[in-house]
Amino acid sequence: MAVKKKAVMAVASAALDGIFNYIDKNPEEGYGKILDFAEKLIGDHLFPKENFRKMKAGAADPNNIYTRLANGMLRDVDRSVLKHMLLTLGIEAGYFGTREVRANREKYNCNIPWTILFDPTSACNLKCKGCWAAEYGHRQSLTLDEMRSIITQGRALGTHMYMLTGGEPLIRKDDILRLCEEFPDCMFMSYTNGTLIDDEFCENVKRVGNLAFALSVEGTEVTNDARRGEGAYADTMRAMALLRKHKLLFGISVCYTRQNFDYVISDEFVDKMIENGVKYAWYFNYMPVGHTADKELIPTPAQRKTIYFWLRKMRKSETGKPLMVIDFQDDGEYVGGCIAGGRNYFHINSAGDIEPCVFIHFSDSNIRKNTLLEALQSPLFMEYRKGQPFNDNHLRPCPMLENPGALREIINKTGARSTNLIAEEDVDTLCGKCDDFAYEWAPVAEEIWNSTPHPKTHTQYYRDGGKAKIQ
Repeated sequence: MAVKKKAVMAVASAALDGIFNYIDKNPEEGYGKILDFAEKLIGDHLFPKENFRKMKAGAADPNNIYTRLANGMLRDVDRSVLKHMLLTLGIEAGYFGTREVRANREKYNCNIPWTILFDPTSACNLKCKGCWAAEYGHRQSLTLDEMRSIITQGRALGTHMYMLTGGEPLIRKDDILRLCEEFPDCMFMSYTNGTLIDDEFCENVKRVGNLAFALSVEGTEVTNDARRGEGAYADTMRAMALLRKHKLLFGISVCYTRQNFDYVISDEFVDKMIENGVKYAWYFNYMPVGHTADKELIPTPAQRKTIYFWLRKMRKSETGKPLMVIDFQDDGEYVGGCIAGGRNYFHINSAGDIEPCVFIHFSDSNIRKNTLLEALQSPLFMEYRKGQPFNDNHLRPCPMLENPGALREIINKTGARSTNLIAEEDVDTLCGKCDDFAYEWAPVAEEIWNSTPHPKTHTQYYRDGGKAKIQ
């Protein structure tokens, strides 16, 4: 495998160099060549042929939003960084990693993730109101060797994508850079408030080439600073300017609530982010996690319906904008429902607790006692595997927010403990904050699900008998 991988990487590297040069001279045809190469390499392993046909048609149109996004990437991101990321995501993670992940799911009879999230530290230099990460306290950190072990074990299972959460991950930026150096075949993305980004750090990020960012933004300066503290918005915009100056890849992370909802999906907000160099946006539905959480901040069913159609409008070449937008909650139909519990990802907190989801703070395993594979085969993770998808309507994917009865059953059956390090939150208290929304959203989700077409996900399920099924 190592020899084959080395050969494929060499061919892909040379091909990208030639394609980049061709694109500079003839962009429309150049994008077509990239897609031709990708189709030959991947075949229908990851994407149906119809997807490639649509992408090629879009690439021939200079006004297509994805062509404009690609042009922006080539213009704004350092070529060596862009090449490293394409090879890592496309070949290491996409081509080889996906095959290894799927083979290991069968080999070990458990979920194996494509991505692992972990918290280098729970410490943060901000005190954001309602931040679930703050529930862990500020004295917990993973050691550098523990983070190395997570990645080493993950790579052995086929996982080449690592997202860093917290706390503020960049408090550990020297260790993060070391991880990027030591694992060049892995892609890293850090969620960050941006306050610790400076010129020296940007130069080092460019040198390693496999680290991208998602900067937290809550809307306007007023709404942002009301939650994150005075001056936080200005610091985030300053970080964007620095990243753009150094030609690094970055996006934003937006937690939408009942209060900030209208603005964060407005043209004014999206256009401003694009103008400041943002290439992708992760949108997260507010989750009422932790003893200080306010369930009144959960977006209403009407707002959830609005964002569902807004997302699809944003992605259409005729109506969208050159920004890759992903919604952790409302894109369930593209990934086959809930992706947590190791099905596509899981989370390790700063105390080493291995949790099924970044928003569901229960665990029966810890990296200081268990291997990652042992955690994936633990009662908690196996119950997740047996239950997924938790709803055949993938607009109701979550076992907590939309199907709170499912999480109650899992935790009560497995005895998984609360990992809230300040004040334990039992499953009934947590799910009780979701019951009203789940009840109100269900008929709206059913109406949308039954009246709109849905994609073929090409994802694996093990529910109803334990054998892999492709849907």
